[in-house]
Amino acid sequence: MPTFRTLRPTPTSLFPDRQLMFRRRIAVIGAGAAGLVAARELRREGHGVVVFERGDSVGGTWVYTPAVESDPLSLDSNRKVVHSSLYDSLRTNLPRECMGFSDYPFVAVTGNSDNDQRRFPGHPEVLRYLEDFSRDADLNGMVRFRTEVVSVEMEGEGKWAVRSRKIDDGLTGDESEVYDGIVVCNGHHTEPRVAEIPGIEIWPGKQIHSHNYRIPQPFLGQVVVVIGGSASAVDISRDIAGFAKEVHVASRSYCLENPMKQPGYDNLWLHSMIESTNSDGTVVFQDGSSAHVDVIMHCTGYKYHFPFLKTDGIIDVDDNRVASLYKHVFPPFFSPYLSFIGIPWKVVPFPLCELQSKWVAGVLSGRIALPTPEEMMEDVKVFYLEMEHAGRPRRYTHNIADYQFEYDDWLASQCGYPPVEEWRKQMYESTAKNRIARPESYRDEWDDDDLVAAAHQDFKKFLFSC
Repeated sequence: MPTFRTLRPTPTSLFPDRQLMFRRRIAVIGAGAAGLVAARELRREGHGVVVFERGDSVGGTWVYTPAVESDPLSLDSNRKVVHSSLYDSLRTNLPRECMGFSDYPFVAVTGNSDNDQRRFPGHPEVLRYLEDFSRDADLNGMVRFRTEVVSVEMEGEGKWAVRSRKIDDGLTGDESEVYDGIVVCNGHHTEPRVAEIPGIEIWPGKQIHSHNYRIPQPFLGQVVVVIGGSASAVDISRDIAGFAKEVHVASRSYCLENPMKQPGYDNLWLHSMIESTNSDGTVVFQDGSSAHVDVIMHCTGYKYHFPFLKTDGIIDVDDNRVASLYKHVFPPFFSPYLSFIGIPWKVVPFPLCELQSKWVAGVLSGRIALPTPEEMMEDVKVFYLEMEHAGRPRRYTHNIADYQFEYDDWLASQCGYPPVEEWRKQMYESTAKNRIARPESYRDEWDDDDLVAAAHQDFKKFLFSC
């Protein structure tokens, strides 16, 4: 766990003007949850904001589409990229009370039969929440829809050239503009990571990444291996089990000597990781068992990907570490004019993005001071050294599950805001325990109604009724 000490802020830096109050012109890339809350906080701080969004609506990865990519593994660089990774049956794995922004509660809206009233709703309800947030915060007019950012490149101290183009518009060429700052909010659920499997080049079956999974019916009667131990692997394996002949879940997280049949299923087993694949179609697991498999599904996560960012290699992604970011947000020698929102994972994302956005907005105006670039770089180096000594792989740099609320509270302290609500922290922990105790039913059975009541009492500050 990194140490959240406050480094000495000083005006003697590469950007000596940042102690003063400035109103800057900022480009936000992406109109998902991170981009929307960043736009709101930047505008609250007085900045001028333009949001670039490739799609035709707000919501980012929460905009469901049945379309999938032509390459089921999404490895072909020439493929037409589909942004969303949602599958049709997806429900949140966090309760709605815990998920929402601090001053815009995610509550069930009554009076409309189309709304999902469940505490762990399906993805359309999350999209509705983000659409409502964008509407009520009057953000839609700031968004340039169907506009792709082609390149972002530094043009003098604290100036960034942004080249963009309208999608499917053959009448206009690229447009170039200059901004005072860039806030990157393009998400990290589009560029899949694929597991390395011995013998896969001779294995005759089909491979697919969960990014391109939507519905289970195509797997009717097939034998499927799902690789991964994350929430998506758990959900998708159970989704497919209703149609497939057999489902075998393999993960580094499972150190099993024998396959473990899952309670309530006749066709679902857990295994240790894959040992090898063979030309006859068999998949051999490290627990010694094997199966003749039709499909391997990679539920193996995603890569950070910033193809538009031109920084001469200073912003680099190495084994899924975005190097080098001070507190997962600012690259020291481009700060404060370049920042990233929403990089950490295994977190409660919306409140985290909100706090990061408050910090970025305040830093850009000069109301909040950063340490010098040299001090920030030293802090990053110390963090990396702590990871190395702890034996944590580089790919877990932005996995802050063990200290997310300490991180959130540190951000809040930088911005002069109170720490994350105690009920929210306790609800997150309670849900995690309930997920283990009731893996099949935690979304519909729980024991933390006292925390729900505390949340709704808190929400009364923002709602006429809860």
